[in-house]
Amino acid sequence: MTLPDRARAVIIGGGVIGTSTAYHLVRNGWTDVLLLEQGTLSCGTTWHAAGLVGPLRATESGTRLVQYSAELYARLEEETGQATGYKQVGGVIVARTEDRLVQLRRTAANAAAYDMECALLSPEEALEAWPVMQVEDLRGALWLPGDGKVNPTDLTMALARGARAGGARVVERVRVLGVDVTEGPFGRRVTGVRTDAGTVEAEVVVNCAGQWAKALADPLGVTVPLHSAEHFYVVTEGIDGVHPDLPLLRDPDGYTYFKEEVGGLVVGGFEPEAKPWRSPDDLPYPFEFQLLEEDWDHFAVLMDEAVRRVPALAETGIRKFYNGPESFTPDNQFVMGEAPGLRGYFVGAGFNSVGIASAGGAGRALAEWVVAGEPTSDLVAVDIRRFGAFQGNNRWLRARVSEVLGLHYAVPWPNQEMSTARPFRCSPLHDRLAAAGSSFGSKMGWERPNFFAPPGESTELTYSWTRPSWVPWVAAEHRATREAVAVFDQTSFSKYVVDGPGALEALQWVCANDVDVEPGRAVYTPLLNARGAYESDLTVTRVAEQEFLLVSSSATTVRDQDLIRRHLPDGCDARVRDVTTQFAVLGVMGPRSRDLLRPLTDADLSEEAFPFATSRELGLGPATVRATRMTYVGELGWELMVPVEFATGVHALLHATGSEHGLVDAGYYAIEALRLEKGYRAFGRDLTPDYTPVEAGLVFATALSGDKPFLGRAALEEHRERLRSPGPRRRLVSFVLDDPDPMLWGGELVLRDGTPAGQVTSAAWGATVRAAVGLAYVRHDEPVTRAWLDSGAWQVDVAGDRHDVRVSLKAPLA
Repeated sequence: MTLPDRARAVIIGGGVIGTSTAYHLVRNGWTDVLLLEQGTLSCGTTWHAAGLVGPLRATESGTRLVQYSAELYARLEEETGQATGYKQVGGVIVARTEDRLVQLRRTAANAAAYDMECALLSPEEALEAWPVMQVEDLRGALWLPGDGKVNPTDLTMALARGARAGGARVVERVRVLGVDVTEGPFGRRVTGVRTDAGTVEAEVVVNCAGQWAKALADPLGVTVPLHSAEHFYVVTEGIDGVHPDLPLLRDPDGYTYFKEEVGGLVVGGFEPEAKPWRSPDDLPYPFEFQLLEEDWDHFAVLMDEAVRRVPALAETGIRKFYNGPESFTPDNQFVMGEAPGLRGYFVGAGFNSVGIASAGGAGRALAEWVVAGEPTSDLVAVDIRRFGAFQGNNRWLRARVSEVLGLHYAVPWPNQEMSTARPFRCSPLHDRLAAAGSSFGSKMGWERPNFFAPPGESTELTYSWTRPSWVPWVAAEHRATREAVAVFDQTSFSKYVVDGPGALEALQWVCANDVDVEPGRAVYTPLLNARGAYESDLTVTRVAEQEFLLVSSSATTVRDQDLIRRHLPDGCDARVRDVTTQFAVLGVMGPRSRDLLRPLTDADLSEEAFPFATSRELGLGPATVRATRMTYVGELGWELMVPVEFATGVHALLHATGSEHGLVDAGYYAIEALRLEKGYRAFGRDLTPDYTPVEAGLVFATALSGDKPFLGRAALEEHRERLRSPGPRRRLVSFVLDDPDPMLWGGELVLRDGTPAGQVTSAAWGATVRAAVGLAYVRHDEPVTRAWLDSGAWQVDVAGDRHDVRVSLKAPLA
């Protein structure tokens, strides 16, 4: 087919993601779509995928995405006339260990929260569902009737046919060499693509190039952090008892999965230590329907475990050994969305071996993002803006990918930390804190203290579904913050300056709260989308008439800045600068924080002179810092923004003076428990793009009561009015367990009078309330009122055991 001179949207890559995006763009009314494939459709990595489709995921947003995939695959053949091979056969997940069985019980509770069918099985019942295996070493299993399988190549062809039927053009054997970009008054934007067959102008370019996506994005300054690893499976000869309706089987403790194929089994898995392939900028071309060399030594760990589960494999021949490269990202979530700083350039890549299951939902979500100009659902976990440019380093990615592949079947501990390619970004206090016994976690690449181990105790982070060994140490930090004073290294906070003649105009529009305050005042505010739901929450300090300092969470550095820039009013003269790495942040928190700081400064820290939400520069010993009276733990305290060169000196000064006041170093686990006792919300968990301030109970933190226009106001007003009429409601509530023993992590099922009624978003063990404490969204067909909450018997399902909880619209320590 001859290339057109122009198309509204050009999609690069004819795998399952690219064809799904094209299919959904035309279904959204964009008929002028051109899909370019450097070889032939599905020839890159799609064709050798195993084709498993398991809708139940760890989060509701992820579950809904794959649920839609399954629904689409089930109807696609009838719609297009192209077979897909999709068949809903159900799935069995088996547990060899108690830890795995707890995970399966938690998964079953998730299914109930998402209104999905699911059942726990005994080993004997699992054998009935999958008679070819042996079950002597099993503790139990999970039955997922919604699981299915599909033929990846046929699925890709069906999606392409559906896209063509809607008007899209699909052109094979055309290689994209680069993307044209222009600089305009609103920043950079794409104008087209250059190919080995000519140039095509375009408003939108969508990079769905699979493992080639990073090499295409790098020259544009777009970070697509992925690296390929070798991924293995075999197809066996026929086995007695294996038939086309045999369910999928996953044995994660043995790293393996099984799927029927032509009377035999596809046997594959995710070994604990993967084998990275070539660097993303050194991938071969052409590379069509190609496999890598067989590596039976590396595959042995999978095959040995497979024979343990299915003894017949010891006597069964192998038809084919598949070793195909697949791309993985640093956090095991795929990369999707419009690139920050480059309008019209979208990415859908790095699917971490779940591309077939995700393709339907991901293609729809990406197409809707293109059409609407913003995500239409909660895609925070896969948003391209969660990464910084430093995470595109190929050597760092190569070190990380060896761990990421194995996480697919590792026990998914809720506080799991990556161990490879660390330490990475370090606070200037890192070595001091390590010497003090810090156990570090990582967020946005930053090394951050999770907790401090007492002298002589290991700083290694231990994992457990029940109460881990470090809980008493966190509780001690917690009590010190409530009763005396603690210092938290919060250097990883994102920090931006918005200044210029149009700074106030820009922030008044993008911030839902009123930030037109006098200099030296700080305002807590959400950033909303056009649907009136959360995109972020942060504090805005007016430093001067035309200068504002924004402080936000560690994970949202790129996201926040992109949101502000893309919503600058026309003609607005304002700039956004990232100053995150210029300042350390020390949170000095607790009832004795004023006593600690007073002798170190000439500033008046009294309640009258320095009330809550005040921010000033002041001398602290020999250093000049910005002190902001703000707290995320609910106690008297100041966040000290310290130039990095003074950070170690200020920290040493605090400790030299603080010993008489009971000062301790404290970590993020203590912050989590402290903020939940006070009912403080966290973006990404309690606040997401699926919820509004009305549901989160934070309308007071917006300017909705006044007449200030702001992004998302109209939708927020409409949502508030809609909730006054009959219909489903959701509301964020606080809870405390009656029993002090259970440990909650978030994600647990909430029940009212024995019926599923919601899900925990955040939880921790609270040392002040002496029990697990948290936040949960609950649902009801009428307004969620105090009377309705008080009239029900509330419980939380903790791995199958139900525990009574006290639920309230007010926080336990409000």
